[in-house]
Amino acid sequence: MNYPWLEQYLLSKAGAVKDFKEEWGARRFMLGGKMFALWGGDKEGRPIVTLKLDPGRGDALRQEYPDIVPGYYMNKLHWNSLYLEGSVPDDIVRSMADESYAILLASLPKKVQAEIAAK
Repeated sequence: MNYPWLEQYLLSKAGAVKDFKEEWGARRFMLGGKMFALWGGDKEGRPIVTLKLDPGRGDALRQEYPDIVPGYYMNKLHWNSLYLEGSVPDDIVRSMADESYAILLASLPKKVQAEIAAK
C-alpha cells in the first residue's frame, strides 16, 4: 500500500469514527452517522478507498490519474475510488480526503456541525 498514513488521516478529522461493515468486508469512516470514506477492495481484491467529490473534480481526477476510477459499488457521479497500490501523489489523496469530509460535514444539520466543531 502506498498511502500508509491515510487511515490515520481520515480518523484525525473532527468527529470521524470508523466501523467495519461485515457484509461489505469494508471499513467505513463516518461523521454524524453518514459515511465519507469507504476502505475495502474491488472484485479482484485490490485495495481501494472510495471518497465523495464534486462531480467535475472527480471527473478531472479520473482523466488525469488511471488509479482513480468511478466509485466502486457507489454512485459513479459523486464517488471516486482510489487504488491504494497506485501512484497518485500524496497531496492529491489528502485533498480528496479533505473534500469528501467537507462535503459530508456541510450536508449535516447546523446543530450537528456545531457539535463537531466544539470537539
